[in-house]
Amino acid sequence: MESEPMDAAGLARRVAGAVGHAVVGMEREVEAAVVALLAGGHVLLEGPPGVAKTLLVRALATALGGRFGRIQFTPDLMPADVTGTGVFHPGEGAFRFQAGPVFAQVLLCDEINRAPAKTQSALLEAMQEGAVTVDGRRHPLPRPFTVFATQNPVEHEGTYPLPEAQLDRFLFKLLVGYPEPEVEALLLAASHGRDELSSPADLGVEAVASPEVVLALRESARAVAVRADLFEYVVRLLGATRREGRIVLGASPRAGVMLLRAAKARAAVQGRDFVLPDDVKAVFLPALRHRVTLDPAEEIEGATTDDALSAILDSVEVPR
Repeated sequence: MESEPMDAAGLARRVAGAVGHAVVGMEREVEAAVVALLAGGHVLLEGPPGVAKTLLVRALATALGGRFGRIQFTPDLMPADVTGTGVFHPGEGAFRFQAGPVFAQVLLCDEINRAPAKTQSALLEAMQEGAVTVDGRRHPLPRPFTVFATQNPVEHEGTYPLPEAQLDRFLFKLLVGYPEPEVEALLLAASHGRDELSSPADLGVEAVASPEVVLALRESARAVAVRADLFEYVVRLLGATRREGRIVLGASPRAGVMLLRAAKARAAVQGRDFVLPDDVKAVFLPALRHRVTLDPAEEIEGATTDDALSAILDSVEVPR
């Protein structure tokens, strides 16, 4: 590792540099992932197949260090395949818990919306409480525990919409689209000679952090100061989502808690120990786009949740 002091801004720079060896043109997603990590949240990445969602998460996991787990979600995946199960040992005459892949510090849930709701719900306790209960016994997960999940858009064949309770466990929902032509040209130039089975480590991604560093930086992010008028600003934004005609279900108070937590982490990543209105605005869409419900009639007309949320950001007065 470099001699640069490991503050939140330094972590973001190092992770971006490491991940850049494997993926091209995804700086925005990398920064958002670091912000979510320092806020103690989980990240859902949605986009069509082939836009490097899985490679991005694998590269992030390599850069962050710690124990890595991966679950490929399929229609026949069972909850025990996620959490683990009791295995009988004849020599002992007893069952012993065999941990599942959820026992990791960075967990990749690939194509999470290809499994039915029963299996998706196996992650709920893990994501909310950092533990799973199997056969009546509670098993704590390693710390920090961060889920990076990928999903295809819900209109794609073979997908299941995530339940609202599951969506609410994600701090951010990031939309990963097709790259701009100049970025795609760089991607082709960088990747055409690679072995298609290359891992992030093979591509030069190295661990630039550790679980201990992440936990320490989470504590520093919690200590970021928030002015009183920013609490009022967040409340006005939440209220606007409940009055917006295009939204049939507005943001909950918990959405405000998560929004403010993300804003504090974003301020830390920007090298500040205080939150600005710009921090709140920067995390508003990724933190709320999956926590409000757009009127179906608006969807039919081609409107998006982001359209409604962006209009709210433009209309609500910003503190001076």
